[in-house]
Amino acid sequence: MQFGIFTIGDVTRDPVNNTVPTEHERIKNTVEMAKHAEEVGFDVFATGQHHNPPFAAPGNPPTLLAYLAAETKKMILSTATTLITTMDPVRLAEDYAYLQHLADGRVDLTMGRGNTGPVYPWFGRDIREGIPLAIENYNLLYRLWHEETVNWKGRYRTPLQSFTATPRPLDGVAPFVWHGSIRSPEIAEQAAYYGDGFMHNNIFWTKEHVTRMVSLYRQRYEYYGHGKADEAYVALGGHVYMKKNSQDAINEFRPYFDNAPVYGHGPSLEQYQELTPLTVGSPQEVIDRTLEFREWVGDYQRQMFLIDHAGLPQKLVLEQLDLWGEVLPVLRKEFEALKPAHVPEAPTHEFLVERARAGKAPIPGGGPGSQAYADREAEAEKEQK
Repeated sequence: MQFGIFTIGDVTRDPVNNTVPTEHERIKNTVEMAKHAEEVGFDVFATGQHHNPPFAAPGNPPTLLAYLAAETKKMILSTATTLITTMDPVRLAEDYAYLQHLADGRVDLTMGRGNTGPVYPWFGRDIREGIPLAIENYNLLYRLWHEETVNWKGRYRTPLQSFTATPRPLDGVAPFVWHGSIRSPEIAEQAAYYGDGFMHNNIFWTKEHVTRMVSLYRQRYEYYGHGKADEAYVALGGHVYMKKNSQDAINEFRPYFDNAPVYGHGPSLEQYQELTPLTVGSPQEVIDRTLEFREWVGDYQRQMFLIDHAGLPQKLVLEQLDLWGEVLPVLRKEFEALKPAHVPEAPTHEFLVERARAGKAPIPGGGPGSQAYADREAEAEKEQK
């Protein structure tokens, strides 16, 4: 199991101190938070991508992640998310392969459509075409990473003729891709088709919704012949605020929750905790609640947490990380004890290289060479007889 933190880089007023960080402060704080996350034992750091206020998240995540590659040693650097709908797949192929080299393979991506509607016309796109854009653009990105020479024609960009994206992916292996979606079954289907991971960033959603989305992905992953349903690659989101004492956590976090741009002025903190993965409490409560997520979706590979949202000052964010240093070893031990042997670990660059050399890389859509294809061929042969 991999544990990580992600940031959306919001620049939000602190409702307790009535202060707002500058963009410069927010960016520097993000770097400090990421470095400290590795020190306390997190496996992954992911940044959102935004092009508009009130966010100081990078419009081009490789800028931040390349800097962090030089400042960290072991942590996987990822995105939450990469805007596959409005970014050019050729640029994505080049930028993330280059980052992969700089980081010696410590890179993966979460592809998504984002949640800011105005971004689409800024980049010459129509939000009503969000799903088709995500499907077409990722298909091109996949081909650019997996084929040396690409000839391609689609609806949303100019054709490519005998095009080779450079640099080529490190060791001939593309970064692992998680397809991120909160509510779109088409994206769960896309993840399953390619044999990629599915990231359900479920911080706003109920258990029942999360279970349905992950179950769909697992079923389709098996249908396309990439493995059994419980062998599919699943990641979840979460939001935690932690103090040694549960009541202190609630009292301290409540003003931030009540005034948060996405949480505030709706259900109470207690209601929200009951319905969603939001966990505000003691380290033991965080451990117990996080372990519950396995009951929702089965054994899974990555758990990401939002810890710096809603105007929290940097001092409190760093205190959260220190507490996580006590919690992570317990969670790892508990999840490892529960995981069946046949369920794969979270993908790493080393794993992907080994899989490719063994000729076991997933084939999109259950094509020739996949188990699904072999099963269909066997069934057709049986019918002919």
